[in-house]
Amino acid sequence: MSIESPNGAAGVTQLFQLLRDGVPRTRAELAKSTGLARSTIAARVDELMRLGLITPIAETVSTGGRPPSMFALNPSARLVLAADIGASHATLAVTDLAGAVIADRSEPLDVRLGPELVLTWMVENAEGLLASIGRSSRDLAAIGVGIPGPVEHSTGQPVNPPIMPGWDRFDVPGWVRQHLDVPVLVDNDVNIMALGERALAYPGVEHLMFVKIATGIGAGVISGGALQRGAQGIAGDIGHVRVARGAGVPCHCGNTGCLEALASGPAIARALRAQGVAAESGSDVIDLVKRGNIDAIQAVRQAGRDIGEVLTACVSLINPSVIAIGGSMARVGEHLIAGVREVVYTRSIPLATEHLAIVQSAAAQNAAVLGASMLAIEHALSPESLTALVTA
Repeated sequence: MSIESPNGAAGVTQLFQLLRDGVPRTRAELAKSTGLARSTIAARVDELMRLGLITPIAETVSTGGRPPSMFALNPSARLVLAADIGASHATLAVTDLAGAVIADRSEPLDVRLGPELVLTWMVENAEGLLASIGRSSRDLAAIGVGIPGPVEHSTGQPVNPPIMPGWDRFDVPGWVRQHLDVPVLVDNDVNIMALGERALAYPGVEHLMFVKIATGIGAGVISGGALQRGAQGIAGDIGHVRVARGAGVPCHCGNTGCLEALASGPAIARALRAQGVAAESGSDVIDLVKRGNIDAIQAVRQAGRDIGEVLTACVSLINPSVIAIGGSMARVGEHLIAGVREVVYTRSIPLATEHLAIVQSAAAQNAAVLGASMLAIEHALSPESLTALVTA
């Protein structure tokens, strides 16, 4: 199929979409795969070279005469900034256009300090990281930010985030752009975790769920190779699905019986305290499990069953081929995942689970920052962004 276009900028942009996968190609291979004349390919390759977006690499073996040059994405042409803002921590990374981390920093940071203080930390540290590698904000193509609350994706604004006082409807992209004038993409943390997990461990998987179990519980859903946000950006909010065992258990959302009120880190700790076991937080639960405490192991296994009850409905609804379990509570290891598998594999129809893998996250604590990088890269290298760059 030809990618010829009467618009020169669009043609250059479309050719780049073939090269951005990083696979080296010759001009002849590009001409063959696009159906364009070699002279047209040569002109567009030259333009992409001028912009620094592609680079010549090691030459191929010649069949006679001068060896043909090969071209591929130049990952270092621009940089992106990736920020993972959690409830009590923040991680910042500068990556190249292939998502490779060049410099990063992680510190304890309470999101309840409010948007201006937290985002000031992000901006100041971004400038420091860039300076440490001899680059500046002029090299940034985009910024990806993940936050621990619902986000209206079209505006990048948090909407009624339960653990983020002062953030409701705050214009995160607008505030950041006053300091770093590049496109800013904001999403819920579990959505970007799904993007990061897929990019690192399952690039060829079209249907994947990432389930974050920590202070809260949520899921990022990738279906047909695309992140599914839903009509209002809250697709995957499984933490507030009612679970039968939770009848009467209050949740901070105002309802009772929510999965989050039974199976999150604080909920497990609360259940253990009711049994006389000293556990003030999810971290205490993890330590107890690692020390072999039977009560903690049983409580974690039950939390896995509760999560599995909700995921069984998800399996029937979206039929994923991978469910990756992440978040801080995933550090308890197989006990939690065993509970999830026990219920999902028992209650789902065989066809839905025949090729379903329920696994611990491969990206682990790096999932969110990798996903924030992917969010920024996808925008920076999108046809719309490249067309604007070519015509600038």
